[in-house]
Amino acid sequence: MSIKSIAAKLFARSISRKTAQWVNHPLETQDAVFKELIKTARNTLFGKEHFFEEIHTHEDFVKKVPIRDYEELKGYVAKVVAGQSDILWPGKPVYFAKTSGTTSGAKYIPITKSSIKHQVEASRNAILSYIDETGNADFVDGKMIFLQGSPELQEKNGIKLGRLSGISAHYVPSYLQKNRLPSWETNCIEDWETKVDAIVEETMHENMTVIAGIPSWVQMYFEKLSTKSNKKIGDIFKNFQLFIYGGVNYEPYRDKFENLIGRKVASIELFPASEGFFAYQNSQTEKGMLLLLNSGIFYEFVKADTFFDDERERLTIKDVEIGVNYVMIISTNAGLWAYNLGDTVQFISLKPYKIVVSGRIKHFISAFGEHVIAKEVEEAMQKAVAATDARINEFTVAPQITPKDDGLPYHEWFVEFEKKPSDMVRFIKILDTSLQAQNSYYFDLIDGKILQTLKIRPIKKGGFQDYMKSIGKLGGQNKLQRLSNDRSVADALGVFVTEL
Repeated sequence: MSIKSIAAKLFARSISRKTAQWVNHPLETQDAVFKELIKTARNTLFGKEHFFEEIHTHEDFVKKVPIRDYEELKGYVAKVVAGQSDILWPGKPVYFAKTSGTTSGAKYIPITKSSIKHQVEASRNAILSYIDETGNADFVDGKMIFLQGSPELQEKNGIKLGRLSGISAHYVPSYLQKNRLPSWETNCIEDWETKVDAIVEETMHENMTVIAGIPSWVQMYFEKLSTKSNKKIGDIFKNFQLFIYGGVNYEPYRDKFENLIGRKVASIELFPASEGFFAYQNSQTEKGMLLLLNSGIFYEFVKADTFFDDERERLTIKDVEIGVNYVMIISTNAGLWAYNLGDTVQFISLKPYKIVVSGRIKHFISAFGEHVIAKEVEEAMQKAVAATDARINEFTVAPQITPKDDGLPYHEWFVEFEKKPSDMVRFIKILDTSLQAQNSYYFDLIDGKILQTLKIRPIKKGGFQDYMKSIGKLGGQNKLQRLSNDRSVADALGVFVTEL
């Protein structure tokens, strides 16, 4: 065992003890975060306009600070972007994480000195939690790769801006710098396909032990490695031990990954975003991710099925329940206040508070009143793959309201198979019955002959990557939309459909 791995184990034990302190006092921890946020931002423009001086309780906060999404907070952000100080948070942010908005073009998410510190610590602590639980620290002596956006930053009115993953690249600890790949030059390549090709060249003869990134883009990297070497990933990287991912549910990809790798590899799920780092998987034996209550973020939750009602209730962690679909609302030490992130979560444990990401509040299918969410279709796909010989690369789902044959409407699943099931009828039946078992509204619609059984439209090999490229979202932090309540994605995928 190397000195570095011994030091990693000792550090991991220390961090786990510190984590336990706030995990064991969740309500007090969140109350302290809330009070510190309000106190710190009291004299900002936002604080003055929302009477932070008069806010002492969560009830006060609810009365004075409405829930907003980026569009509704955009006026304040514009002042920050223009170079003004003390708008949402004291002083100016140190960065803007630039992301692509669906309705407003570019979005500029402020990142402060405090918030980036918590982002970096959360990434580190996720790995240290794994080390402390498993006792495995050998991987720290090997090479690590993080598939991410370019670390090159621009500047706007004295504030640096770039993709979050690119910003994070500037905070890799010095003790990991020699272990980290790809090279700075390769990481700065903007074109994703060119970049992945360069990463393949740089890494295929290295001792890779940790690989991290969004599953769909890591899959692309693995496929290129396998094609070039004609080997399984586990044979190329014999000491590959840990896969770290976030952004999407890994389970629909797991079977394909294990086939590409040739064996099982431990994994850690993260829940980061430009707006903050919210949770990470802290156990290899339990499901879900630990909600980070001590990271400068105050959380509120609104039941998803009441979110668009006039009288929606805003809950704190003390009032949440297991298994309920909530929209997560955040207030942060980067100056986002009662901010609708757009993600929905479900609690699977309250001691400690652990969550799973269930989807997006705007990404669902309810064309017929069924309100199917991402978690449900992903679980259905996971069961269908596990029960058959199928392997998939990617999929998305949309409603078909007006079938060409004038039959009953249905849910249309666009699936890129790595390997088609030998019995497609059985595969579809498992998908459909699993969805019915999870969603009683969908069951009623099928049972009542309002909907017919779902249909599958196979997408040609590489079709989803081609689609993402066609809309300018290939690679980086971009993710395929899992569900649509309209035909916008489905119709665009029409040119990539192949024979069943």
